[in-house]
Amino acid sequence: MLIAIAIAEHFSTAPILTVTDSWFGNNGLWKPVYKAIGSRFNILSRLRCNNVLYDRPEKRKPKQRGRNKKYGQRLGSATDMAKTVQQKARSYTVNLYGKQREVRAYSRVVMLKTLKRPVQVAWVFRRTQWIALFTTDLSLSVTQIIEYYGARWKIESGLKELKQDIGSHKSQCRNAQAVTNHLNFCMMATTLTWIYAVRLKTNPERRHKVKGRASFAFSDIRRTIAEAALDPDFERVCPKYSSSPVNSVVAVLLRMVA
Repeated sequence: MLIAIAIAEHFSTAPILTVTDSWFGNNGLWKPVYKAIGSRFNILSRLRCNNVLYDRPEKRKPKQRGRNKKYGQRLGSATDMAKTVQQKARSYTVNLYGKQREVRAYSRVVMLKTLKRPVQVAWVFRRTQWIALFTTDLSLSVTQIIEYYGARWKIESGLKELKQDIGSHKSQCRNAQAVTNHLNFCMMATTLTWIYAVRLKTNPERRHKVKGRASFAFSDIRRTIAEAALDPDFERVCPKYSSSPVNSVVAVLLRMVA
């Protein structure tokens, strides 16, 4: 939440679209950030299967008594609607996980009580399963909704590399500034690793090969760097420190004690 607000303050005129999983796709994130940023903030998340959806309210008739309705007819849960709209789904070509893929999807603008506003919901149907994605940005196309949410997985894998492969979660520091410094060094190490990978003439060989997958993993780059560091020619690029690490004053004091 604070990160989204900080980014919005830095880019004061740009629209902000936050992509989250279903855990954060609620008013706990939406309300404070929307209050701080305003209408240029939007959210894209996965809809929970038990979320109840409502139609948009009908337009108020002239001289009609009473207050304006906030919600229209109850449409049912996301699961109920998935069974209804599956026959209406059509095919879309999307760039998902590095490949052009064909998916079947259907979208509709509905009212969501958890956010108290209209959202666009896109049901994406696979062979045996389905997922429902929603966004407060009603101008996004179905293709954009699917591709933006699919790109979120790269962020999740990046956090896994940072925490498990580099070890940012293994900090033993107790000082807040020390923890921040440790995280910054871990992020720098991750960035340098990927810069090294980009400059390689050939892709690193994948250690655990998967049929139909030519991409390499973060651990494969780390292994390549380790092999290069153990090579005798590595000292030409990073020569060993020639100065003696022994402090002369300390050495004199130790001789006096002895």
